[in-house]
Amino acid sequence: MASIFDTLKQKQGDVQKSASWYRNAVKSIQTSITAGRLMRENKLINRPSAGRLNLFMYDPKTKDRLPLYDIVPLVLPLEPIPGGFLGMNFHYLPPLARYRMLEQLQKFATNNNFDRSTKLDLGYDDIKKSKLMKPTIKKYLYSYTRSKFLRIDANEAAISIFLPVQRFKKGRPY
Repeated sequence: MASIFDTLKQKQGDVQKSASWYRNAVKSIQTSITAGRLMRENKLINRPSAGRLNLFMYDPKTKDRLPLYDIVPLVLPLEPIPGGFLGMNFHYLPPLARYRMLEQLQKFATNNNFDRSTKLDLGYDDIKKSKLMKPTIKKYLYSYTRSKFLRIDANEAAISIFLPVQRFKKGRPY
C-alpha cells in the first residue's frame, strides 16, 4: 500500500504546486491522515535529520509551565544544544504561513533539485530576526522524545506542512 506521501507526490507529479493545491490535495485524503499512520508507513531514524523536516512524538520537560505545546512537532533542526537541538516547529504557524516560511527557507537549499539530496543549510543566526520564523523556534531534548524521527525530504516538505497531525495541549497557537 502506498504511503500518504507517495499518494500525494504521485498526484503532484514532478511539478511544484501552489499552496492551495497542496492544501486541497491533503484535504482530499484528510480522513486517513494520522501521525501514527505516517510513522508506521515510513522509515524512522534515531536522531533528527539535519537540514530536513522531522516529525516525532514529544513530551516537554517543562510542560507544566508552558502556556501550550505540541506533542507531535514538525521540526527543522537548526543547531545542537546540550542534550538536544534547537529547531523550528512549523506547527506554531497557520498552514499558509508555513508555506510562506518554507518558500523563504528555499534560499538556504543546498541544491535546486528539491529531492532526497536537498538540505536546508541554516542556523539560528540566519533566521533569528524574522518575525515570521521567530515564534517557531523551540528547544527539544532527546530524553523527552517519545518516538523515533520521521525524516521528511525536500520533495515532501510542501505536503507535510499541510498534514493535520499537530497535537497541541493547553491551547492553540493561532
